[in-house]
Amino acid sequence: MDESYFCPKRIPGKRGRGASGKTIVFGIFKRQGKVYTEIVPDARKKILQGIIRGKVSPESVIHSDGWRGYNGLVDVGYDKHYHVHHGHDEFARGSSHINGIEFFWSYAKRRLTQFNGVPKHTFVLHLKETEFRFNHRNDNLYQLMLQRLRKDPL
Repeated sequence: MDESYFCPKRIPGKRGRGASGKTIVFGIFKRQGKVYTEIVPDARKKILQGIIRGKVSPESVIHSDGWRGYNGLVDVGYDKHYHVHHGHDEFARGSSHINGIEFFWSYAKRRLTQFNGVPKHTFVLHLKETEFRFNHRNDNLYQLMLQRLRKDPL
C-alpha cells in the first residue's frame, strides 16, 4: 500500500506530502492481483487505517513505505506488517517492497498525462477507469465490455 499525489501541472519546489493543492490518492495492491484506489482528504493515520481495516483482512501480509500513517497496524491486528524506508534509500529488503503499487502510480500518471489535464470534478472517474484498465490489463477489454453490456444493458 502507498499514497500518491496527483496534480495537473508541476508545482516548482512542491513535492510529496508538502504539496498543497494536490489530490491525494491512497492505493492498495494485492501482489499478482488487483489494485484498489481511493481519493483521501489527507494522509493521516486515522484515514488510511480506516480504509485498510475496511479492505484488508487481518491475516494479510502488508508491505508499505515508512510513512507514519501506517504505524500502529500491528496494534490493530495486522501482525505481518513490513516496511521499507525510501528516505534511507531503501526500496526493497528481501521480498519486502512496494514496487507493484509504485508501478501502478507510474501507469496512472502516464495515462492521465495524455489528457493534458483532467478537471478536478471528473478526476475520480478517470482514476477509476485507469484502475479498471490496470486490473484487466491481461484481458481483452472489448470482449469484457461486451459481456458486461449483455449482462447489464444500458
